[in-house]
Amino acid sequence: MIIKKFLGRTEEEALAEAKRELGENVVLMNVKNIKKGGFLGFMQKQITEITVALEEENERRAKNAANEKAMKEAVSAVAQVAARTEEPEKFAVQSQVIHPQELSGHKNRLTETLDYIERKDNTAIQEKLDSLQSFLELKLQPQEEDEIPEEDSEMMVFMKLLYNTMLDNEVKEIYANQVIEEADKVNNPNMPVDAVLATVYQKMILKLGKPEIITPAEKNPKVVFFIGPTGVGKTTTIAKIASKFCLEEKKKIAMLTCDTYRIAAAEQLRTYASILEIPFEIIYSTEEMKDAAVRFKDFDYIFVDTAGHSYQNEEQRESVKAFIQSVDDVAESETYLVVSATTKYRDLEKIADSYNSVAEYKLIFTKLDETNALGSIFNLRLHTGAALSYVTSGQNVPNDIEEFNPQKTVKNLLGGKN
Repeated sequence: MIIKKFLGRTEEEALAEAKRELGENVVLMNVKNIKKGGFLGFMQKQITEITVALEEENERRAKNAANEKAMKEAVSAVAQVAARTEEPEKFAVQSQVIHPQELSGHKNRLTETLDYIERKDNTAIQEKLDSLQSFLELKLQPQEEDEIPEEDSEMMVFMKLLYNTMLDNEVKEIYANQVIEEADKVNNPNMPVDAVLATVYQKMILKLGKPEIITPAEKNPKVVFFIGPTGVGKTTTIAKIASKFCLEEKKKIAMLTCDTYRIAAAEQLRTYASILEIPFEIIYSTEEMKDAAVRFKDFDYIFVDTAGHSYQNEEQRESVKAFIQSVDDVAESETYLVVSATTKYRDLEKIADSYNSVAEYKLIFTKLDETNALGSIFNLRLHTGAALSYVTSGQNVPNDIEEFNPQKTVKNLLGGKN
């Protein structure tokens, strides 16, 4: 591997110089703006420094051979999915070899199929999907060196494609296996691929379930506790939900906080409460919590922020549990665990498990705008059995929040674009 730096007035100029010296196969690794020249720091000129890499010939040949072999396996799974005529019911299926460079177009067809599934009523999916019908009808010309083994059928390769896509989107391996195995049980050799895709799509939606959002109590008020670790956007999430209920649904809201550790969080809620012209109080004890639930008995909702803490801090966890249980005799309550989609999944498991002893909860995922891999949502839903409720994707109050959408999430996990 050759690694070398080049300078130029612009990135393009530096890259052109690199290609002149090392050839067209250079890979751009880093770009940095630096200042050079001048006297004692004055009159310096800004130039661009790039770092490029070039694989040596033997190394590049070996990698290209491995990539080409892997690509051929994937290509056979999605080849000719775009061979549709202008009439949706008819397909132009030809016996031909698909080259690796055509794969991106076929992946786009997979995305289009997921778009189609999402728009259609689930009960009609099996009958109406047709965009991948030609998959099983395709007859690939045998290749002398890279002939696909007999047992590695097109259907099997397609299932591998879906499986690997789920893993790429950070679905836990055990759950991806469950999805594929369940879909395989209803498979048969003559089943079209679009129906297989629809089956996988439907099964994943069923596993995620319908969102369970905040609903009114049979008798006012409904006390809603928000629990979770620090740094996940819990306070901002409460403000978003309170704003929607107050401004859009015209509900009577009060906001409380039991978080006496973070003054900034309390002041943030106080500011939102002032803007919404709703009551706000800081609660220091379980007796005050119970008293507030009684005093606000004519309100629709009481939203309560709790102290965020490490999942290893048992003392704080027990404190939060006591606050939640303090209103059992005077009001209906429910609890929402707020977690970030950017948190490593093994940490999410520990967080969720630690809060099992606090209360039965529903899940809110924040920071979806900061990650492209949503597998942790699917994983945590199956791990905990807790219902999903809301997701957030930004800091704007009250706009960047919505009810959890299982169709949108599954489409993402299967490689579609939202």
